[in-house]
Amino acid sequence: MAGNRVHYSAGDRISPRMSLTDRLLGKPLASDQDEEQRLGVAAGVPTFGLDALGSAAYGPEAALTILLPVAAAGVAYILPLSLTIIVLLLIVFFSYRQTIEAYPKGGGSYTVASENLGKGAGLLAAAALMLDYLLDVGVGISTGVGALVSAVPRLAPHTLAICLVILVLITLASLRGMRESGWLYTAPTYLFIVCLLGVLGWGTVLAWTHGGHPQPVVAPPAPSGHAVAAISAWLLIRAFASGCTALTGVEAVSNGVTAFRQPATRTAQRTLTVIVVLLALFLAGIAHLTKVYGIVATDPGAKNYQSLLSMITAAVAGRGVVYYTTIASILVVLSLSANTAFADFPRLCRTIAEDGFLPRFFAIRGRRLVYTDGILVLAVLSGLILIAFGGITDRLIPLFAIGAFLAFTLSQAGMVQHWRRVGGKRSGLYMAINFIGALATGTTVVVVLVAKFMDGAWITVLMVPVLIVMMRAVEKHYARVKRETEVKQVEITALKPPIAVLPVARWDQASEAALQFACSLTTEVQVLHIDCPDEAGEEPCYDWQGQIAKAAARSEVHAPKVVAIASPYRFITSPILDYVLKLREESPDRTVAVVIPELVTAHWYQFMLHNHRSTALKGLLLLKGKRRIVVINVPWYLDENDGEPAVPNAAPF
Repeated sequence: MAGNRVHYSAGDRISPRMSLTDRLLGKPLASDQDEEQRLGVAAGVPTFGLDALGSAAYGPEAALTILLPVAAAGVAYILPLSLTIIVLLLIVFFSYRQTIEAYPKGGGSYTVASENLGKGAGLLAAAALMLDYLLDVGVGISTGVGALVSAVPRLAPHTLAICLVILVLITLASLRGMRESGWLYTAPTYLFIVCLLGVLGWGTVLAWTHGGHPQPVVAPPAPSGHAVAAISAWLLIRAFASGCTALTGVEAVSNGVTAFRQPATRTAQRTLTVIVVLLALFLAGIAHLTKVYGIVATDPGAKNYQSLLSMITAAVAGRGVVYYTTIASILVVLSLSANTAFADFPRLCRTIAEDGFLPRFFAIRGRRLVYTDGILVLAVLSGLILIAFGGITDRLIPLFAIGAFLAFTLSQAGMVQHWRRVGGKRSGLYMAINFIGALATGTTVVVVLVAKFMDGAWITVLMVPVLIVMMRAVEKHYARVKRETEVKQVEITALKPPIAVLPVARWDQASEAALQFACSLTTEVQVLHIDCPDEAGEEPCYDWQGQIAKAAARSEVHAPKVVAIASPYRFITSPILDYVLKLREESPDRTVAVVIPELVTAHWYQFMLHNHRSTALKGLLLLKGKRRIVVINVPWYLDENDGEPAVPNAAPF
């Protein structure tokens, strides 16, 4: 449709000073600056890899925590458990490389499952991913704060407060835009990588040069007691289930392919490769040093708690500069690992919203070309989760892995169907890789679910169907709205002038301005007054008709009619609503326009002193009104009242 078009840019709004919003979030970005905001590998690793890299800190520790009942005997099993997890990681890695190439527009597990396994499987993947990202924020931040508490134990009572402060800071950084937040995290990310690789590498050298039995610089705490249980298959299964949380975050790159610099597919694959290689090295190194130094996990939440990485670093390098630099980098990166969820959750919600399963505002980009509403929703929900679980990582771990591995399984099962449908030269090989991956991760889902069900995994099992029902309800709502509002051909018909109803409590300039406007709409105006003389702010309307008639005669307009309704029980808004609904029924061929005068104060905090009834009336009319009832607001700005009449050249009463 042709028409005049006006271009607007942020530069058209010139202000002598930057607003507080601009200072906090940066100046607005134009849509054509999107390409400038895309990420390369160097910025992509901090943006999409912090979750995966940070999981190396809590995955092995979660497994060791499960082995606490067997005391020192459990240390011997951490290496084979970690190697099994690394094999699973490599299977998932090869699968997601294929997903990135096959689905370059992003969406990850949700898109793959939807297109290949059907809408139901897609919604299951979506619900699993959303829960995964919500818990990712809580686990990442609480693990980072756990590292801080290990180094500075006196901060333990303030664990939750520190978690919430970090959440607010990450939210603000995410709202500043993808590229800016990515580069903001670059320095701490690579410091973390260098420090952790350095500690693990040096510890491995010491172990090799000392025949596998290095002398710790600072001895790790001895087990707090004797073994209270024997090693069993069930205990190892539970430890494996907890350790699998180290794989969370690997799917992030496939969900955000569109955020990468062209060629986006190759850039995303390279980023994923770097992330997986680093994570595998971390897991192998941590498991090896845990075994050679005989480190046993400490009880999370206890006064003497120390994180696994804290004990490894102290054993290798002592508690000097290297220790505090490494712990500081771990704290920062683990806390910032929530950035992966802040990068992916809004993009996932955008994709789901575009398909009609989430509110459409999730698909709208904000001032910095990020999906602002998704970021804010994630921040609020994550804050509630942190408060509910007191900021303790171990309490969140049981809920964490199920969503991630369920998404893994659906993605890889979908890729099996994709290669079967698409075919190609290497489709058989790719199908085999994805089938093995689906089988491995599906088995892991069952193991984690059974092992962690009573520890809190039942919450995830409950929440996934709830989210699916919610998304189905959103879809049905939008479908119904489309059916009821669809227009096959534009029609413009001449309508009769409306009947204007003007509720007035007392005469003032705001009421007079609203009356003048109502008279410009139609010749049939009814001034409605609810007679409550004992109410503050009300006044009798005995002489209103005469004054209005005189004013109308002077202006040569049709005189509005004054209608008074007695309200012995002092109700105000309900009688107005009833009158408007009755008037609509009595005039089936007319529209009823309710004209509401409203004071607009100079400052937001003055709003509470005015307009309570007008706000309530508008709400009731919108909730209980019908299609032939319209609500018109006529604002009267107090800061513009300079003594002139409400409407120029108007005849006041």
